Amino acid sequence: MAQWTSAVGAAQLARLFNSQQERPAGPGTRRPPAYRALADGIRLLVLEGRVPVAARLPAERELALSLSVSRTTVAAAYEALRAEGFLESRRGAGSWTAVPAGNPLPARGLEPLPPEALGSMIDLGCAALPAPEPWLTRAVRGALEELPPYAHTHGDYPAGLPALRRTLADRYTARGIPTMPEQIMVTTGAMGAIDAICHLFAGRGERIAVESPSYANILQLMREAGARLVPVAMAEGLAGWDLDRWRQVLRDAAPRLAYVVADFHNPTGALADEDQRRQLVDAARSAGTVLVVDETMSELHLDEGLELPRPVCGFDPAGSTVVTVGSASKAFWAGMRIGWVRAAPDVIRSLVAARAYADLGTPVLEQLAVNWLLGTGGWEQAVEVRRDQARGNRDALVTALRRELPGWEFDVPRGGLTLWVRTGGLSGSRLAEVGERVGVRVPSGPRFGVDGAFEGYVRLPFTVGGAVADEAAARLAAAARLVEAGPSGGSEAPRTFVA
Repeated sequence: MAQWTSAVGAAQLARLFNSQQERPAGPGTRRPPAYRALADGIRLLVLEGRVPVAARLPAERELALSLSVSRTTVAAAYEALRAEGFLESRRGAGSWTAVPAGNPLPARGLEPLPPEALGSMIDLGCAALPAPEPWLTRAVRGALEELPPYAHTHGDYPAGLPALRRTLADRYTARGIPTMPEQIMVTTGAMGAIDAICHLFAGRGERIAVESPSYANILQLMREAGARLVPVAMAEGLAGWDLDRWRQVLRDAAPRLAYVVADFHNPTGALADEDQRRQLVDAARSAGTVLVVDETMSELHLDEGLELPRPVCGFDPAGSTVVTVGSASKAFWAGMRIGWVRAAPDVIRSLVAARAYADLGTPVLEQLAVNWLLGTGGWEQAVEVRRDQARGNRDALVTALRRELPGWEFDVPRGGLTLWVRTGGLSGSRLAEVGERVGVRVPSGPRFGVDGAFEGYVRLPFTVGGAVADEAAARLAAAARLVEAGPSGGSEAPRTFVA
């Protein structure tokens, strides 16, 4: 059985490689032999996630023709990649990309930082902001007032409180997507929703197509569920999805599920346009793939005058292809563990039936609090505060990074909570490791890829602003200097910083 899950054509690989070579080399840089340049280029494409891990590479002769080099050059490059662990081959099955053994995914970087560490450590690992007050307190008080009738029941509502299901359905209808309460299930956060969807649709060994990069915690959830992840590289910068790649993967790999974040993608911040949404739904429908769309960032548009595209489910009027996931965690507060699924009624019934063997239901008080917010206008006011916070933090972080680390590259997203940063050739894993020594916690790029891709990236969230953003950038610059110095470089003690 072949070990590859997707394929890269000769023309596509040549185009990606040639785009790399357009970057100017530094003064005095010696040009490596042609085979070495090709091997290094392919290795970098894999580490950056632009060529997925477990992607079948073109035959030597095909790639040689596309690059206008000799077949010997390509053969030598492939042999070098095999020796370094970035390529595996089998007679009759071809050659496919890999990541060397002994390079595990970083284990740290996204777990919440303990409160006692906040005095000396700036946490850029968790993309979540403090609760917007006074709306959290008001919502809890409103929920307590509504609680007594529910306290006289058993308290188990596997599909969610009827009042909240109705409110959420009405919100979709107001967005131009007619929705009945029977199409809504309330979950314990978006993670609970996606966990339930994966267990329903994708058993162990099933393929799930995912954006590359994608949200690290969801990737880990799917791995632990036994799924085979099929990465689909994102387009450059903030261009969103590469529809040619998506069509190819959906056609060739035939994944049972595909997971996408169309609205201010985590981690890149890309916003998919309406044409991309329409085409992806059509491609998923043709392939028989269920498209899981994560909308947790959809309300965090930060730039004035930004016209948002229709929800992805708006391009699936029959409801047979798209399953939508939403949550209060990013738009309101991560401590409010309320999420939801919008899908066809038969899918909701199946999810609810399976819940008897999972968590039985979502806490009633939190559901009442979210319903109070949505029903009183408090949600809109709180989200506007959240947007103002994120916008100010984004602008402060961007300014500080450009001042302290001018060699790092990024595109500024128009919404969401994350900045995807290319680290000027430095190892993101080393930056994460050294960063903790100088007092800044940051997740490395490989956390957001499949099997070690994106080594040259880090993700920075819009969770700090003002003087804290300045200090965070200064500490990142200190970490970068230590990484550049190598193992023999000095160490810098973290400075205590009080906001």
